[in-house]
Amino acid sequence: EAKIEEILKKYYFHEIRLPIFEQFELFARGVGETSDIVSKEMYDFQDKGDRHLALRPEGTAGVVRAYVENKIFGPEHHKPVKYFYNGPMFRFERPQSGRMRQFHQIGVEVYGTKNPAIDVETMHLAMEIFHNFGIKDLSLVINSLGNTESRIAYREALIAYLEPHFDELSEDSQQRLHKNPLRVLDSTDRKDKEIVKDAPSVLEYLDEASTKHFEEVKEMLDYLEVPYEIDTNMVRGLDYYNDTIFEVITNDPDFGANTTICAGGRYDGLVEQVGGPETPGFGFAIGLERLVMLLEAANFEFPNLTELDAFIVTIGDEVNTEALKIVTELRKHGLIVEREFVGRKPGSQFKTADKLNAKVVFTLGGMELENRNINMKLLETGNQTKIQLDDIYSDNFKEIYESEIKKLKSGE
Repeated sequence: EAKIEEILKKYYFHEIRLPIFEQFELFARGVGETSDIVSKEMYDFQDKGDRHLALRPEGTAGVVRAYVENKIFGPEHHKPVKYFYNGPMFRFERPQSGRMRQFHQIGVEVYGTKNPAIDVETMHLAMEIFHNFGIKDLSLVINSLGNTESRIAYREALIAYLEPHFDELSEDSQQRLHKNPLRVLDSTDRKDKEIVKDAPSVLEYLDEASTKHFEEVKEMLDYLEVPYEIDTNMVRGLDYYNDTIFEVITNDPDFGANTTICAGGRYDGLVEQVGGPETPGFGFAIGLERLVMLLEAANFEFPNLTELDAFIVTIGDEVNTEALKIVTELRKHGLIVEREFVGRKPGSQFKTADKLNAKVVFTLGGMELENRNINMKLLETGNQTKIQLDDIYSDNFKEIYESEIKKLKSGE
């Protein structure tokens, strides 16, 4: 997460924190009532005030709601506005490898411009995140759903194509045929896939504006030398998308062929649907569980985020209170410190310090307490010295500490 957020900040994204639950209506309107997420997978419930609420199944609708509610569309805010979020999402689906009922996503959203350069910059960001982890075997797959006018024309053509096959379609696709026929293209049913293989392409129905937008997206990707594929049957599972949509797919053998690890696209009507002014939007989300699985399969070396500057070994109950004071003082000077609490033998405590990669071990026993000093050992060299407790409690301890570390490194 820290590694991803570092990249996001380079692109001038700012963090937004979202509530775990929202009004059910927000997702029904935004994500779409015919989507699997709303019709089958969403956890929804009535609260004690008889309000219909839902655990968030995705992040975009919540960001849009916050954007509208806080009037971020006002002229005082720099455009485009760029947000990222990070947190758990919830969907009632069959748990399997890389797919859980509570899962985590990092997502980004950009508001305030239809410029195709935003589409390309945001897709490039998604690819940079994966490349930054050293992940290969990736494909950027793109498509265009067109604007509202284009979609209406394509919707009619698709219904006309699918209607003669009605009896052969799966039950889900039969229900969607007249409500949201584009979702039939997204069906995982084997028979449905065979039927839609020869369906008309959405790209044939783009009007002039949508064609121009998609052409510019492709030109810019080419100019940045970002390889991509076009999949005219890709529609995404959420109803709010228009124009550019994309998926990042891994062909890693441990995942099986064509597993989506990131997806998103343009959604220029969602802010208006939620009660705000007409505002273009573009975003994507990355599933963190899938990313971690990918990294583990690639033997990625996860950084040690809990480096330990010092471990305090304690010998005897009488040093317990003094050890508490020592760790408090060391932390005041900016050191990351842990100590023994359960009274094990010194050998076991040293093993723990070694296991935690502590830089220094301080040892405090009854004799040290009586003499008001403490043993300090640098594990890297094995060299050790004694320092006065009064030095630890002094304002200039950091200088004393760094000077002693230098001596222990050089063996003076």
